[in-house]
Amino acid sequence: MKTLRRYQPVEAPIYDFSTHSRTNKTFTVAPRGVILVEGILIFVEAELRKLFDIKIFVDTDSDIRFIRRLYRDITERGRTTESVIKQYQETVRPMHLEFVEPSKRYADIIIPEGGHNLPALDMVVARIESLLR
Repeated sequence: MKTLRRYQPVEAPIYDFSTHSRTNKTFTVAPRGVILVEGILIFVEAELRKLFDIKIFVDTDSDIRFIRRLYRDITERGRTTESVIKQYQETVRPMHLEFVEPSKRYADIIIPEGGHNLPALDMVVARIESLLR
């Protein structure tokens, strides 16, 4: 993030979800006027939070999150229903409750219903445009 903010490109690692590890490959991220950073644990680290001009938490109901994960992991990652459910119960849900859910307090904006919340998205676009001026 610091390198991108200095308008220098960075090499970002590529993660392989089928092996649950980073690959040896990277992709180049070029600096821009607006840098969007996403991740479920993005607000956990205080030093990282300081680098963001706007912090947005997209809040989605747990049943919708689980259904999306189940569908994605089966269709895109070749996982079984049983393995997705086991991982969700043993790791994903407990970690969400311990780290992700509490991190929403650091957000400047909390958007319920994600991309379906057009008024919230209009507000975010307006804020980004004002920062670019």
